[in-house]
Amino acid sequence: MFEIIKRRYWYFGLSLLIIVPGLIALAVWGLPLSIDFTGGTALEVQFAATTKPIDPGAVREVYQQNGITDVTVQTSNADNIVIARSQDLTQAQQQAILDGLTAVYGEPTVRSAETVGPSVGREVAQQAALAVGVAAVAILAYIWFAFRKLEHAFRYGVAAIIALLHDVLLVIGVAAIFGKVLSWQVDALFLTALLTVVGFSVHDTIVVFDRVRENLRLYRRLDYETVVNHSVVQTLDRSINTQLTIMFTLVALALFGGETTQHFVITLLIGLLSGTYSSIFNASALLVVWEKREWQTWFRREAVTA
Repeated sequence: MFEIIKRRYWYFGLSLLIIVPGLIALAVWGLPLSIDFTGGTALEVQFAATTKPIDPGAVREVYQQNGITDVTVQTSNADNIVIARSQDLTQAQQQAILDGLTAVYGEPTVRSAETVGPSVGREVAQQAALAVGVAAVAILAYIWFAFRKLEHAFRYGVAAIIALLHDVLLVIGVAAIFGKVLSWQVDALFLTALLTVVGFSVHDTIVVFDRVRENLRLYRRLDYETVVNHSVVQTLDRSINTQLTIMFTLVALALFGGETTQHFVITLLIGLLSGTYSSIFNASALLVVWEKREWQTWFRREAVTA
């Protein structure tokens, strides 16, 4: 039998090693919010006749020539598409930018030009935060009720919420790092990916906890840690196989799905990887830590050993 729970502090340490840099990046750089939250104009154009590769620097220069210094540019040379996000643009400024791009790459086709006010962005962020909070409370209440026949049923709900927060913090921290390193931005699709990760994370955790519940009835003479470890091992194949089928699809979408959905898919892929890890290696291990009240000996292990 794999001794997964026995090495629980190694897994806790690995989680901290991954999450802490993201939290530091979040504190130092903040989240790179897109115009979905800050307000501004997103201009997406396609060039049909250009023969030269589209340079994001050249696009930014066109914006700067028209007095727009804060602009984020994404390009897809395969389709000759430019997606530029900046502060609010008037119709005259948009036309001037299109004229400047025409001089460099030829006549463009405007695929979309959207302007979002900052008040709409704040409302979206507030609703997303409320959705995560309500989901967490509902999950806690549901798990508490579903496991009510077990001793300390409340612990199962708390452990699931902690595993959920693990995944949320990891995804947000990675977004902060990618925003600084790769100039990615957090938009409405990021929130969609985050809420999807929440759902998958809790689903996988409940599968493991349900097996723990069954085995506690079957193996009454075994100690709690052994039962939990046996339950995790029993669900290991199912958890990994289920997630692999999803991840194969997401990898294919990330490679061949196009520029517009790439950030969303990669965010979802990172979140699902984290959700699988936290469900297997963290959530159940937290139950054992709580059952043994190990926090009482964290800082005096040498004395206890002696």
